[in-house]
Amino acid sequence: MVVRMSASNRDRGTLAGIDHERVEHDHGGRGPAAHTGQDAHTGHGADADHDPGHGKHAGHSVEMFQRRFWWSLLLTIPIVLTSRMVMDWFGYELDFPGIKLVGPVLGTVLFVWGGEPFLKGGVREAKERAPGMMLLIAMAITVAYVASMATSLGAFDLDFWWELAALITVMLAGHWQEMKALGQAQDALSALAALLPDEAERLAGDGTTQTISAAELKPGDLVLVRSGARIPADGEITEGGAELDESMITGESRPVAKVTGDRVVAGTISTDSSLRVRVTAIGDDTTLAGIGRLVAEAQDSQSRSQVLADRAAALLFYVAMASALITAIVWTAMGDGDEAVVRVVTVLVISCPHALGLAIPLTTAISSSQAARNGILIKDRLALERSRKLDAVLFDKTGTLTKGQHVVVGVAPADELTDGEFLRLAGAVEAESEHPLARAILVAAREHDGIAQASDFRSLPGRGVQATLGRETYKVGGPALLRAADASVPESITAAVDAWKQRGSSVLYLVRDTEILGAVAVEDEIRPEARQAVADLHAAGRTVVVITGDAHQVAEAVAADLGVDEVFAEVLPEDKAAKVAELQARGLRVAMVGDGVNDAPALARADVGIAIGAGTDVAIESAGLILTSDDPRGVTSIMKLSTAVHRKSMQNLVWAAGYNILAIPIAAGALNWAGISMPPAIAAVLMSVSTIVVAFNAQLLRRVDLQPPRDSP
Repeated sequence: MVVRMSASNRDRGTLAGIDHERVEHDHGGRGPAAHTGQDAHTGHGADADHDPGHGKHAGHSVEMFQRRFWWSLLLTIPIVLTSRMVMDWFGYELDFPGIKLVGPVLGTVLFVWGGEPFLKGGVREAKERAPGMMLLIAMAITVAYVASMATSLGAFDLDFWWELAALITVMLAGHWQEMKALGQAQDALSALAALLPDEAERLAGDGTTQTISAAELKPGDLVLVRSGARIPADGEITEGGAELDESMITGESRPVAKVTGDRVVAGTISTDSSLRVRVTAIGDDTTLAGIGRLVAEAQDSQSRSQVLADRAAALLFYVAMASALITAIVWTAMGDGDEAVVRVVTVLVISCPHALGLAIPLTTAISSSQAARNGILIKDRLALERSRKLDAVLFDKTGTLTKGQHVVVGVAPADELTDGEFLRLAGAVEAESEHPLARAILVAAREHDGIAQASDFRSLPGRGVQATLGRETYKVGGPALLRAADASVPESITAAVDAWKQRGSSVLYLVRDTEILGAVAVEDEIRPEARQAVADLHAAGRTVVVITGDAHQVAEAVAADLGVDEVFAEVLPEDKAAKVAELQARGLRVAMVGDGVNDAPALARADVGIAIGAGTDVAIESAGLILTSDDPRGVTSIMKLSTAVHRKSMQNLVWAAGYNILAIPIAAGALNWAGISMPPAIAAVLMSVSTIVVAFNAQLLRRVDLQPPRDSP
């Protein structure tokens, strides 16, 4: 499958426009305004520092927060040790010249340098009129700093420098761990970029090889891929055969056999033999680059859960501001100005929608990378969300439940021949034919007694083919051939032929002069995984429907083999979307699974459109979800992932919002009368703990097993 999209891949160091040498993740709590363009947690796209809608940590990296945390921790230690309150708590005494300057000097450095990311983020949110997490943090540390400096100048009686230092340090630690978690969730993109080899062996016209940079390859180049090496670009095998490890693309753990004429994908590995491959796609046009872009776009796309989180974060900001204002008024009216400052800072800190801002972006990032690892590409996150509520799955038959390749399903030789002898003769007659039915007979013949030697091959338009074996002429064809030869089907094979016709099989006859030597039935091969896919969907309580343009008897035969619930047969391509609408009119939420151009309208019309396997570009553009392999069992995996993502998103939202709602009154001092209070530093710790809980819960998505059982058909 080649996934083509419009982004530019300017050099091999980037995949889908993402610099993996230094991915500066942009993340954090979203403000009340939904982001336009880039999502706040991915950091992809334009220069974040110049994109006002880009996010809350534009231009920040994991390393930056890590570095600032450790330096801030070093500055915090002397501030805490020289705090009069801390000395009283632990019963020790420190006194040296200038001890009173430790807090103001080091605290100012901490505020200006350690707090810089929050101060800049707060200013940006204020300018954008999208107040959120960064503005709350900026206000909290600013109030704390002003109160601390005022205390040092004698305006207040607060020992607050150590609280400010601890507050900034804990905030930096929380953001470092948050960004680290989001960075780990991006590993699918980094892993994809690492799959491409740096060099390739290009074959010259004289058969010699030249080692070049993979970036220098052009469509049409012939490359040598040695055993154990990665394929440097999408292409077609021109010579050789091998078992390819495609697990990084399709999620299929077992090697896939490839022979001359088969297409291969950049980044896959030839496990046991060398190949010669003609390059057909490079850069943006490769499957690998397309997958990378789809993963990034999925992580950028907004879901209903994210919209809910955005609204909650916006509401929380205004609740926090109102709570802080009421707290200041009440405590000041009670004549305790010092406590008013402490309570306001604590309310602002505890109200930071840190966990709320992380709740959905992290589940989005992890689910996208997990899906990509298992051969599921998410174009539209709303399609993934809807998948858990599906009532019916509508499969296009050809190329989805069947392989789109014909195989021999039955042989009925006349009395004088065995099955192997019949196929040996029929294969000889069909040896030079390019017809799909002829190829099926050739494959079956090679699996039995091989193919006899024939000569004088000749096509019989509208009837079949003929060839000479020895001194006799043999023909292979359908009913038109029998009519032309005025031959009748022998009674010994009539029952078998009638049964095949009733199933809708294509029946071909081997004729010598006017004598029918036997018949062979050929059908589109059902995928071995299709039965398990249907069984899994039934077990999940879903209705399974097949739609096809084939005749009723063909469709009914496939449906009977698979055990599907309903069949739409002889449906014209332009009418497939109408059949989707018919199911929806019954009150069913429908997923359409298909791979062709004629499936595109139905994919777009369905509640969830799923393009499968080597689907066309049009089908891919019309679908919200893409299965990179041909395995229809991936539909069940999609529903399993959808359920898991929804569950984790809701758990995170309930925890994050509920935590803030319960903590704000305590932070404001509502329970001081009962001896229950919350210092600002403790509020910062609790806020970080809440974020860690959300991050850990989201990481559990990695434990969802999306691979079909290996022992399934």
